[in-house]
Amino acid sequence: MPVYIRIKTLTDLVFITAMKLVFGSLFILLLTQTAYSQNFKADLRKLNGQVEAAYKSRKLTAMEYGKLKKERSAIQLTIDKALADDVLTPDEKNKIHSKIVRSRKRLAKYKTNREIY
Repeated sequence: MPVYIRIKTLTDLVFITAMKLVFGSLFILLLTQTAYSQNFKADLRKLNGQVEAAYKSRKLTAMEYGKLKKERSAIQLTIDKALADDVLTPDEKNKIHSKIVRSRKRLAKYKTNREIY
C-alpha cells in the first residue's frame, strides 16, 4: 500500500525536491567513484589485446611487436612487485599507470609510422 506524504506548504515541496536532488547527486557521486578504481591488470590485458590485433593486421613489425611484449612483461613484473605486500602506495600506482600510458602512446606511434620494412 503506497504511502502518501501530505504537503502542507510550498516550503515543504521545495525541501522535498532539494532532498531528492541531494540524495540523487550523492548516489551518482558514489557510483562514479567506485567505477573509477584502477584495475591495472585489466588495463594491461586490454593493451595486450590491442598489441596482438595490431600485429595480426600488419600494423606492427616483428621488432616493434617484440619491444611492446618486452615492455608488457616489465609492466607485469612491476604490478606483481607492487602487489607482493597487498598494499598499493600512491607512488606505486603512479609508476604503474605511467608505464601503461607510455606503452599506449608507443603503440599508437608504432601503428601510425609509415616506415616500410
